[in-house]
Amino acid sequence: MSDAVKQYETTFIMNPVLSEEQVKETIDKFRSIIKKSGASVIHEHNWGLRKLAYSIQNKHSGFYYLIEFTSTGDLIGKLEVEYKRDERIMRFLTILLDKHAVAYNEKKRKNTASKKEAAVANN
Repeated sequence: MSDAVKQYETTFIMNPVLSEEQVKETIDKFRSIIKKSGASVIHEHNWGLRKLAYSIQNKHSGFYYLIEFTSTGDLIGKLEVEYKRDERIMRFLTILLDKHAVAYNEKKRKNTASKKEAAVANN
């Protein structure tokens, strides 16, 4: 596949019947797969329990989690096979970020961080 390091974003939805510990174990599993492949995690975001736009496996909500990372393209196939094998994962999507998406994500993180700093300063 590709030897060039590129930036990716993977989002997965976990079954809503999982306990908090099972959700944490699932997140740790996929974070570990990414890191063991030599990728570097740039950002993670736990969206928590959200309502689904349509039902999946007769479920109307799920735990959303996003991981942004840099890696070579060969990791993506391995990662997606692991998603398919894990019964806790209801859906997943991994995308390659172009330079505009990378810039947008960096700007969004910077704005979020500055808002948090302002909130702390005001308290």
